[in-house]
Order: sequence, then structure tokens, then C-alpha cells
Amino acid sequence: MQTKMLKVLLVIEQCNPEWASVPLIGYNYYNEIRKLAHVTLVTHERNRENLESIHSGEDIVYISESKLIKKYYKVAEKFSKVGGKIIWPLYHTLEYPIYSEFNNSVYKRFRTSILKGNYDIVHAITPMMPRYPVKLIKVCHNTPFVIGPVNGGVPFPKGFQNIANQEFSYFNFLRLVGRFIIPGYRETYKNAAYILAGSTFTFQLIRDLFSIESNRIGLFYENGIQSSFVRCNEDFIDFTAREKETINLLFLGRLVPYKGADFLIEAISKLRKSTLEKIVLTIVGDGSERDRLELQVKNLNLEDKVIFVGWVKQKDTLQYYAASDVFCFPSIREFGGAVVLEAMSSGLPCVVVNNGGIGEYVTDETGFRIDPTSEEFIIESLKTSIDKLVSDSSLRRKMGLNALQRVKEFTWPKKAKKITDIYESVLQFRNP
Repeated sequence: MQTKMLKVLLVIEQCNPEWASVPLIGYNYYNEIRKLAHVTLVTHERNRENLESIHSGEDIVYISESKLIKKYYKVAEKFSKVGGKIIWPLYHTLEYPIYSEFNNSVYKRFRTSILKGNYDIVHAITPMMPRYPVKLIKVCHNTPFVIGPVNGGVPFPKGFQNIANQEFSYFNFLRLVGRFIIPGYRETYKNAAYILAGSTFTFQLIRDLFSIESNRIGLFYENGIQSSFVRCNEDFIDFTAREKETINLLFLGRLVPYKGADFLIEAISKLRKSTLEKIVLTIVGDGSERDRLELQVKNLNLEDKVIFVGWVKQKDTLQYYAASDVFCFPSIREFGGAVVLEAMSSGLPCVVVNNGGIGEYVTDETGFRIDPTSEEFIIESLKTSIDKLVSDSSLRRKMGLNALQRVKEFTWPKKAKKITDIYESVLQFRNP
């Protein structure tokens, strides 16, 4: 049992309450862990303005970057784009020198204080991809070092090579390069006291790659949900009212090839007439595929059944979840998939593709998971799943309520409590 608040050095290079994706996830971990432990946060200078507007006076150390790295960043960004699209495997490789400077600066700043035993735990949370070293591991001889949740490396399913090529997957060999040439990479994982793996795939990858003992690694999904998102009152889900006229389907995400919005539109076109008459699909998001998707809708004569909203701010997405009855997100390769948790928190049954994190959030009790066997199989399974949910209001209600219960385990306060429990377990193992 914890008798004192632990002193924790949190290294979160990407930590920003006003940004999306990884920086926002990093911030949510910091914001909740600091309530349970004495936290010193180490982050990048770029986050200072937004953090200080909320956490002025707290123990936060900002690491600046050199003029050379600032110039290099612009060059790396330029060479990582083709036709306005980012080649992510190349971008992450070219970005390494930027992270390396931050990593070395953190080491120089904190190595002495760690060796003196000023912290009970050192925990590196971002970057979340399992391809970066943390130099502080070199001085964590007596202070346990925790890393994660790390997530990534999920491959495109077989049979989807066309989509994989559109996402420049032929650059994925660069991931392998880092495992062998980046100094300290293997040492970071081999010597970590505990590793949080953000998906089953990443769990198995790290465990097998570094021969990690089972007591040093655990499955810990990286995404969470704000408690305010979760509809605690079951009466909020007025399924009876929803059944009167239209069943609203929702897709929310970037409009890029692997997110599968085109699969969903095709599935809508194949619905039974009685089902099609009852539904409207709202697509919230923007991206390179929007023009093509709008043309697809026109060619299938679905203009009165599919509505494109465009990009909206994250805080404004709640109104779309609240107005919907079923969430459809057939992304064929998803690491985090926070939108699925958001949909579940509004009591929506979810229809997803079972590859990556989203297939682990959704269970058979909360929705439908489609194996990525082929494009044709996904489209047919989407059609079948939608037919079932539209025609069976009791099934929608049951899955929606189950989703509400499951998502409560993903609130940020609960995730922070689980992490501090891991800190305690690691310390107890080291000092029985």
C-alpha cells in the first residue's frame, strides 16, 4: 500500500493541452499523474506557452533546441512530403536528430540528480513509437526506469497493398534500420524496469525482439477518455426516441485511404432498401480523399444519405456523437483510435476493422469487429453489421450500454491510478 507520494521524473517531449494526437495524450497523462505523485515534468520548449497558461508555477523543465536543429526541422519536413502528403516512415527517420538533441539535453540536465536518488521513478512517455532510445537509462541503476505506453509497427493487412502503397509503406524498412544503428535503443528496452505496450501487436513485438521477461512488460492501451465525455446516466441514451424516424450513422476521422470511408460508403449503397430508407451517414473530417469520396457518393446516388461536415474542433465533436446511433470506423490500420473510445463514451455500438488498437477497445458485447480479409469482405461485413443494428433496437441499446460500461475503464484518472500502481509494484519488486 502506498504510504507517501512518489517523486516521479516524467519525460514527455510531446506534451501540449492545445494540440491533438500524441501531444494531447502526453498532456493527459501528465495532468492526471501529477495529482497522484510529486511530478517533475520535462518537455520541449515548444509546449511552454500552452502549459504555463494552465500550470504556471509547477515543476516543469523546458528543453530548448539549437538554431541548427530549428533549421534542420524545416529541411526534414520538406523532404518528407510528396504532393502535400507526409511520408511518415521517412519523416520519423529524418526527425530522429531533432529528438536526439532533446534526449541528450535531458540526460545532461538530470543525470546527476538521478544518480543522487532524487527521484523514485523515471518514466518516459513520449515519443510513443517503439523506435527511440532514452539516454537516461544509463544512470537509472538504482532508480527504476519505466517507458511507455509505446505503440506502433502494426502492418497493413495482406491483400491491401494498393492502400499500403498510397501510405508509402515501402519506406517501412527504415524502422529496421533504427533497431540496429541508433545508439542506446536496445539498451533502453533491455534495461527498463517496466515497459507499457500500447497494443497486443506491440507487446509481442517488443517482448520477442528483446526477450523481455513477462514481469517487465504489460499491455496498457495508450489512449484514454475525459471523464466528462462519459455519459454516466443510462437515460441519456434515448433509444426509443432514436427509433422513431432516422438511424444516424457516424464516421469521424481523417479522410485518407487507410481509414476506409470509401468501404463504408460502398457498404451503404448495398444495404437493403428497407434499411437504406432509415439511415443517414454523417462523415466528420477532412483530408486528401474528400473529393474522391464526394464523387463516389454522387456516382452511387447517395447524396441524400451521406453528409460531409468537414473538419471540426475536438471539443465540438461531442454534438455529433450525441446525435448518432451507430459509429462506423473501418480503418484497416489503427494504432490508437481515440475516436472509438469517444463514440463508446456516448453509448454508441461500434463497427470497426479488427487490426490494431480499435479491435481491442471494441468487444463482441459492444459492437462488431471485422477481420481485414479483403476489401470485399469488409464491405459485405459492414453492410451486414449495419443491417443488424438498424433493424434491432434492442441490440443497439444493449451494445450501447455495454460500451458505456467498458469505456469507464479508459478514463484518464483510472489510467493514471493504474500507472502509479505499476510504479509501486516496480519499487516493491526492486526492494522487497
